[in-house]
Amino acid sequence: MDAQTVRRIEEALGYQFKNPQLLAEAFLHASAADDRRRSNERLEFLGDAVLSLVVCQTLFERFPDYLEGDLTKIKSRLVSRKVCAELAHQLGLPGHLRLGRGMESSRALAGSIAAASLESAIAAIYLDGGMEAAKTFICRLYEPLFVEADAQQHQENYKSLLQQYCQQEYGCMPIYDLLDEKGPDHNKCFEIAVVVRHLRFDSAWGITKKEAEQKAAYNALCQLGLMGGPAAGSD
Repeated sequence: MDAQTVRRIEEALGYQFKNPQLLAEAFLHASAADDRRRSNERLEFLGDAVLSLVVCQTLFERFPDYLEGDLTKIKSRLVSRKVCAELAHQLGLPGHLRLGRGMESSRALAGSIAAASLESAIAAIYLDGGMEAAKTFICRLYEPLFVEADAQQHQENYKSLLQQYCQQEYGCMPIYDLLDEKGPDHNKCFEIAVVVRHLRFDSAWGITKKEAEQKAAYNALCQLGLMGGPAAGSD
């Protein structure tokens, strides 16, 4: 790998290597390697582990109120092949890969091969600069996704947030009371309210029971002062 290519990759990664040879291996695809052990496959394996650890640690520290299931759901999405490939293309990493004949037009270049280029780059940074260097790179790259994941998780898991609160404050589980349903069987909507001990919160309508429960949980969180928005679909 020539010095100009190394500089371009370093600029894309925001990291300067002490051992540029690591980049040569990180961007050598198995299809172009004389020995697969010298390709980026082994670095991909290591980078996947480093990425998972950093993402898990960041989620654990950043979202102390999330249950294990919530953290697992976010982590799985963030370290998925799809997200890794998107980030790799965002940095322009696939364009620096040395590929075997005919691989430039492979559909895998947009997906799995691109994702592998990011994981290999992470491993190269880790081996060159240690865990702190890898963590700095990953957290900088993933920061918008951490913010987005937090927002999505709150939108999708009002029931989970309410359950955590009720268990901590009241020592009980919230009850979802079906008050009414309207419409034909193929197009029903449902009205549900949350009851916590002696407290009944504003009801909410939804086109499925699950949606109505989420909206009712949101109403309860708002009335408890835990959310700032207006009540959702309440009577």
